[in-house]
Amino acid sequence: MSKSPLLVKATDQTGKIHDVTPQSAGWTHVGFELHKLKAGEASGGQTGEREICLVLVGGKGRFAVDGEDFGELGERMSPFEGAPWALYVPAGRDWAVDATTDLELAVCSAPGGGDFSAKVIPPGTHPRLSRGKGANVRHVYNIMPEDDQSANALLVVEVITPQGNTSSYPPHKHDQDNLPHESQLEETYYHRVNPPQGFAFQRVYTDDRSLDEAMAVEDGDVTLVPRGYHPVATTAGYDLYYLNVMAGPKRVWKFHNAPEHEWMLK
Repeated sequence: MSKSPLLVKATDQTGKIHDVTPQSAGWTHVGFELHKLKAGEASGGQTGEREICLVLVGGKGRFAVDGEDFGELGERMSPFEGAPWALYVPAGRDWAVDATTDLELAVCSAPGGGDFSAKVIPPGTHPRLSRGKGANVRHVYNIMPEDDQSANALLVVEVITPQGNTSSYPPHKHDQDNLPHESQLEETYYHRVNPPQGFAFQRVYTDDRSLDEAMAVEDGDVTLVPRGYHPVATTAGYDLYYLNVMAGPKRVWKFHNAPEHEWMLK
């Protein structure tokens, strides 16, 4: 069976192991990179016309923006060990990091604009939320939610889904620029599995099934959601982490539930 075009595998074990661009994804807004650095290694870049959110998936690093030292950030060594540290960097800036431990760093990006400042987003900036009930429980860490008016386009969130549970469920979509009913947002999922030999499943599909992809997701995979519903299911014994990056014409997250499954919310 051929691999889904919406499933992106890591290209290596170290360095820049993911590099999803609007061009490679075939869309307009969202970009996603994942860097794995050893202690003592460095990375960085220029944001150009894009804004970025640097999320410390695991590990610690010393960060600078345009030469301004933001100090050592990070606390958890694994994304399953608590809330994240992050750093927002607006368009037109240079950023750099020196890894002070082994570091797994996500670079989430979207078109920049407006008058925004670089800022640290420490754990606890936004409260942890738990959604769902029964086998649909998941735990949410908002990093850059829509009610935080400190970015032009980026929306960034982490979710932990306990073993055997569903997530992004009941199925919902956000592919129509039809506010106040629904917003149009592209989305990436960066998946981690605990223990790492496990797997999960994700389906991306539209009402007319013109898009209908079902994927077995392994530790370190990225999935692309250009449009359609995108539920996730974990397997027994394996917790799932995912980091979502969303962006579109308007910085609003307004989704539409699949009507045939909406009964579960009542």
